[in-house]
Amino acid sequence: MRIGVVAPARTVTREAAARMAAFMALTYPAHEIVFHPQCFLEQGHFAGPDDVRAAAFLEFANDSAFDAIWFARGGYGSNRILHTIMPQIGLAARNKTYIGYSDMGFMLGALYARRIGRQAHGSMSSSMGRNDTGEDAGWVLDWLIDGGKKGLEPSLLTDHRPAAAFNLSILAAMIGTPWLPDLTDHVLMIEEVDEPLYRIDRMLFQMAHSTQLKGVAGIRLGQVTAVKDNGEAEGNYNFGETLEQMITRWCGEMGVPYLGRAEIGHVRLNRVVPFGVI
Repeated sequence: MRIGVVAPARTVTREAAARMAAFMALTYPAHEIVFHPQCFLEQGHFAGPDDVRAAAFLEFANDSAFDAIWFARGGYGSNRILHTIMPQIGLAARNKTYIGYSDMGFMLGALYARRIGRQAHGSMSSSMGRNDTGEDAGWVLDWLIDGGKKGLEPSLLTDHRPAAAFNLSILAAMIGTPWLPDLTDHVLMIEEVDEPLYRIDRMLFQMAHSTQLKGVAGIRLGQVTAVKDNGEAEGNYNFGETLEQMITRWCGEMGVPYLGRAEIGHVRLNRVVPFGVI
């Protein structure tokens, strides 16, 4: 298998790319990972201008020499190139696997909505830190190369309904746009990072009352990490509800069951969730 890496949002370091290439050389020496030079560009917040990021994605996605696209990093920015890349998707792109999470939910959602290849929410190719054992990267490669299940979100092994997973902020941003896929009869898994509880509650309200999501089979809540204070303007008061209370209440208003927790999120051990049925 030949895996291509592009960065539709933020840049990555050459050191991070080298760590992943070395890890893969040790664990899957018969397979190759290729980081596009665009991954290392910087223009303000982004890994190069919008047109350059779009061109890099299309170059690798439309190249039949690559079997998969493993996104480099999240941050913010992939939504800005969707309108450019989607009309230019070629046949080779339709036979690939795409994996990432966080801001890459825009990419995964738009591709899944158009049934272009197969998608999975999972750790990204720059995820390995200096002291990281590479367990979640290993889960991605085990699933991607060998079709293994050891890194899958555990509920997928017993609940055989179609599933999808998104960062809540990205999901909320896609509501009302053509990029949100039809998730009818899917178990929807959500996670969040770096937001105060009142904003999480507001996004859950948007999810619960979106007509586009009325047909989901149920909701699972992943990790919600690095929760911020409410902020000086909000008085830094205690929000008054736990995450479990919040998600249970909004699932009730949505009219779908809350199915419990999921082992996904902005954490070191981020499980793999293939979109659709595994």
